[in-house]
Amino acid sequence: MEIFLDSIKNSIYKFSRNKVSIIGFFMVAMVIIVAIFAPLLAPYPKAAGAFIDFSNASKPPSRAHFFGTDVVGRDILSRVMFAFRGALIMGLGVIAAIVPFGVLVGLFAGYYYGTWIDTVVMRITDIFVTLPALLLALAVASFGRPSLFNSMMAVAFAWWPFYARLTYSMASSVRNETFVKAAQTIGAHKAHIIFKEILPNCLAPIFTKMALEIGWVILVGATLSFVGLGEQPPTAALGTMVSDGAQYLPAQWWISLFPALAICFMILAFNLLGDGVKSMLSTEVL
Repeated sequence: MEIFLDSIKNSIYKFSRNKVSIIGFFMVAMVIIVAIFAPLLAPYPKAAGAFIDFSNASKPPSRAHFFGTDVVGRDILSRVMFAFRGALIMGLGVIAAIVPFGVLVGLFAGYYYGTWIDTVVMRITDIFVTLPALLLALAVASFGRPSLFNSMMAVAFAWWPFYARLTYSMASSVRNETFVKAAQTIGAHKAHIIFKEILPNCLAPIFTKMALEIGWVILVGATLSFVGLGEQPPTAALGTMVSDGAQYLPAQWWISLFPALAICFMILAFNLLGDGVKSMLSTEVL
């Protein structure tokens, strides 16, 4: 127990040494808090849905509307706050879906390195890796009805091979370590070797990749929304808001600018946090 607590303390210490990552942590925390409590924090909660107020349409940023209003009078700040929800669901949901599958594929291919299982599984993975993830996600999403769930499935379909490839690289190397050979010698079950001996030694780079890629998954999700393949109006979605305001540029710049900045803010937040996770999981002696 003491060893476990010392490990946690050491990890927290490593993370705290990276001041930029602390900033990222608070940025991510702020996004999560805003997303959860949007109905309480948003100045105009009704603006998140099918709300019309033509008397306040296309108003520039002001004290009453810090981010201005769109062409039907909805408060953009309120819509951005609610849109954080869909963006977080996209980023966290896709990562939660693809990591177990990709890691499982990579583990088995790595354990059976040099066999027909390795050859078949990794050649299929290589086919997916060679295809641009964004284009593949766009193609898959276009076959279904536009929605948040379908866009998540499209991104997951395009993204899992990267985790399979990473895990395969780690597992195929770890399988030759002495402790794995020792487990095989004493007759340990294959499942025990894969999940108890190999997997724990692959987790650090996997967790690092997860933290760093949430922001990019959010960007791909926003791209799908931008072209009309994500969440549908009147639901507030950052990509849709950028797309809706693009046709009014440059005169009504605020309609697209603030949702775009919100996307950049989320990407930066998760990238900074991911850098801290990388430092925390590093084996460097401090």
